Amino acid sequence: MKTKTSPSPYGRHMQLGMSLLETVIALGILLVVTVGVMSIATISIEMTENQGHLQARAAEYAQDKMEQLISLSYGDPSTDTTQFPSTNTGGSGLTVGGSSDPSAAVTTPGTGYVDYLDRSGAVSSVTGNWYYIRVWKIENPSTNLKRITVTTQVRSAVGAGGTGQIPQATVVSLKTFPF
Repeated sequence: MKTKTSPSPYGRHMQLGMSLLETVIALGILLVVTVGVMSIATISIEMTENQGHLQARAAEYAQDKMEQLISLSYGDPSTDTTQFPSTNTGGSGLTVGGSSDPSAAVTTPGTGYVDYLDRSGAVSSVTGNWYYIRVWKIENPSTNLKRITVTTQVRSAVGAGGTGQIPQATVVSLKTFPF
């Protein structure tokens, strides 16, 4: 025996699925949300590259230079640390001088307190082909004490036309005599 189905309270039978129009509207809303999230994703990728990868490399290269300078004897006036490995003559060693400001490097490569690195971190003798610049400053704040400041800066930031905040790292250490 067949039973009669009762209509819904609104006078129609219950709807069992979604219409094509509802599906299109839902996909449109999803598309708008996705475009908004993708713009945020692009910004986060740029920030990760600039403040993550490049900043970490700058800190690593500053630390490498600091280790190279700290390994010199306190009164060393002539070791050339603008190349790796260092040579015993032709440089400034731990002579007081230099600058910790990458935009005001004291001298040219091979004669002082600045060196240039390529993208892979290798010392570059070509000043126009650098990706990282390292500058250092040696100060003598008191007797038998030298303060060494090393700053490494990346040539340009990633994204926004390379005009974002330039990644830079500074490391400071003290060296005492007789060590």
